[in-house]
Amino acid sequence: MASQDPHQIAQLVNALNDASKQKGGKKQPFTCKKNTFAVSNTKNVTVDSWKFMDWDYKRSGLPTYARGLFTSRRRDNVPEIVTRGYDKFFNVGETKNTEWPNIEKNTRGPYELSVKENGCIIFISGLEDDTLLVCSKHSTGHREDVKLSHAQAGEQWAERHVSSVNRSVKELARTLRAMNVTAVGELCDDNFEEHVLAYDEAASGIYLHGLNYNQPEFATMSCDEVNQFAEDWGFRKTKFEVFDDIYRVQSFLEHCAETGTWDGRETEGFVIRCQLRDGEISPYRHWFFKYKFEEPYLMYRQWRECTKAVISGKTPKIRKQQQVTEEYLLFARRTFAKNPKMMDEYQHNHGIIALREAFLRERGLKGSEIVALEAQKQLEGQQTTQNVILVPVATLGCGKTTVALALVRLFGWGHVQNDNIPKVKGKPKRFANEVIQSLADREVAIADRNNHQRRERKQLMEDIHPVLPDVQFVALHYVHEPKGQLLPQIKEVTRKRVLDRGDNHQTIRAGTNDHSEIIGIMEGFLGRFEGIDTSRTPDMAFDHVVDLDVCASSRENLETVVKALHAAYPRIVSTMPSAEELDAAIAASLDDYTVEKDLSYSYGAPQKQKNKNKSPGGGVVVPQPENIAKSPSSLAKKIEYFNISLPTKEISSVLQSLFPPSTPAQTAQLYRQLVNSRRLQAAFHVTLIHRASKQDHPDIWDRMTNRYIDVQTNDPVPEPSRYPPTLGSARVRLERLVWDNRIMTFVARILPASGEDISDATSEWQCANAIPHITVGTAAPDVKPKESNDLLRRWVETGSGGDTGIFEAEVQGVKVVDGVVGLVMSRGKH
Repeated sequence: MASQDPHQIAQLVNALNDASKQKGGKKQPFTCKKNTFAVSNTKNVTVDSWKFMDWDYKRSGLPTYARGLFTSRRRDNVPEIVTRGYDKFFNVGETKNTEWPNIEKNTRGPYELSVKENGCIIFISGLEDDTLLVCSKHSTGHREDVKLSHAQAGEQWAERHVSSVNRSVKELARTLRAMNVTAVGELCDDNFEEHVLAYDEAASGIYLHGLNYNQPEFATMSCDEVNQFAEDWGFRKTKFEVFDDIYRVQSFLEHCAETGTWDGRETEGFVIRCQLRDGEISPYRHWFFKYKFEEPYLMYRQWRECTKAVISGKTPKIRKQQQVTEEYLLFARRTFAKNPKMMDEYQHNHGIIALREAFLRERGLKGSEIVALEAQKQLEGQQTTQNVILVPVATLGCGKTTVALALVRLFGWGHVQNDNIPKVKGKPKRFANEVIQSLADREVAIADRNNHQRRERKQLMEDIHPVLPDVQFVALHYVHEPKGQLLPQIKEVTRKRVLDRGDNHQTIRAGTNDHSEIIGIMEGFLGRFEGIDTSRTPDMAFDHVVDLDVCASSRENLETVVKALHAAYPRIVSTMPSAEELDAAIAASLDDYTVEKDLSYSYGAPQKQKNKNKSPGGGVVVPQPENIAKSPSSLAKKIEYFNISLPTKEISSVLQSLFPPSTPAQTAQLYRQLVNSRRLQAAFHVTLIHRASKQDHPDIWDRMTNRYIDVQTNDPVPEPSRYPPTLGSARVRLERLVWDNRIMTFVARILPASGEDISDATSEWQCANAIPHITVGTAAPDVKPKESNDLLRRWVETGSGGDTGIFEAEVQGVKVVDGVVGLVMSRGKH
């Protein structure tokens, strides 16, 4: 176990190298990024860090599942693993393996539970020349963007720990190398960087919680051995609980989760170390999973993120505990007003815990007590009672309509089927309007269409929200990703469902048409499917997301949906239906449902294409996907303009705040006209550069075009001419609103995107317009949005008021919204 197999390591490094160099062509089944670091105080020793995308760890067939992996070459040029983190492990319920029934069936003890310390992970190992190598998750040594990197802080603490027992870092390096292990610990030091839970001076340091063998396959030492090593070398020991029975583990975890505490202090949760086998005849292997406490940890994290949003001028996203979070933010604002320096310190992760503790002292409650009170308020019914829209996110054959019909039978909710609307101009808008109408006398409506792409979800939300500002959107998310792992079984299950139902569908006539045509349509939906991602628009606007298993029965998915809605909206779903009622609802939706409209004729190909696309056996003409892939360079010639798309909800909210009822009629005339004539833009964006301006600004056009080609080459989207890829993210500040009697526009400032990897971040998206702006609306169809440039030019020259005919209103405070950088293709055949 101790030594490394050079041949095996060479194969691993070659596989990682091949993936990191892949550019276009045949895509690798996983994505890998390589970074090389020089190790200080050595003779030109370098180490390579290998970083996988988080979703890749859910795939099968990776060369290694290590999260935190560094390799190097010895003096004789033989490759070796110098640092090896844990295999990526997941929370309970996050993957198939971490569902409780599978944990009970496929694992064995002893179950070692280590408390999940709240800091940053540190890896410590030894090099050939007795140098102690200290790494953070994906880097080592000095970084230009910070005064002290995580790895450097780890080095300082490692030296302090080792010297406390009269030993040297060279001795430690030599010992780790002889053992062929990486020591894994958590750096918890609030003087260096605060997280969520507090560590005072006496509790700071590196908490050692692992000794991993430097091998491709994960193998690690027991908790007792780790604690003995920590004691021998002066590190802080991690507390462990050990159980032999998985049911005792589950009971222990659920008891601790009630308060979010263990051994008298708040904690983030536990990591459970055990052994797993992949089948009854497979050998057991080392395996970890985690059990994270939702509260009060999540509430504290929400307070931290909301406070940072307020400091940055963004709208805080409050998901839970809304009332107490708003009270906390008011307390934070008062505190910052007295001591403005605290805002900068807070943004650099200092003073987070002190501010939180001061608020809790003022309230006279612990975090766990606040959570309990908030939960009680929810039980007392302070929740939504109307205007809830269920939005399936699915592909053909997932069972979305079966579940919808069962919900209607159980609760009498509204149900609008997109398939019942003929294919006519303005169909998406008509669909949204029918959903709105169905809520007139019902608490809940089901927007029954696939909604499998972000643009569809965006359209639905943008059409509904202006009419129903208090609407709640709930995604019924049929999970398809990671596609490489899930699609084979999904294809098998959904094809059988669709082909078995025959012609009992409005547009897909599987009983009449050739099966290859139907399968072609299904393949198109699967290829275009974009799963829910609540970190980006429009999906961040969902109030709840219910994940569903495509391959599970509709009966199982119905129960999952009803349980989720009962928990989220107890005043709407006040009691859980019985198993017999759920069975009856599904049986009725399967047995009694027959389509009344055959709309398949309206989904044929355009007239000019009918003869080319018609199937040999006649029947419906099937719209074909883009079979002949065009190169990114040729597609780039069809780009009309580049832009930053912005969330409609936030822009509309700012706009409404500028025109309260007390606004003089003359001032508000154009705004009222735009609202009443429905001439406000349905979606808002900042144009970065239009094709018409590329001669005047070739540098901007070329930079954006090259960015598009690079993205479409390395991470291509299936139908780029219809659904172009996202090019990045940006933040946009709304500064003031300017308008005359023809057009209204926001003056905007484009800021660097936050939260991106430093090496990949774009400092600024350049705009070809003299003043970046967001056109809000035009008085008539003959007024073109580009007139915003003319208006702003006059505004700069003459100002507003008087006889200028120009009005302006300052946006109060600092309003910053998150945007997505993209592009729009020119119309016509590409």
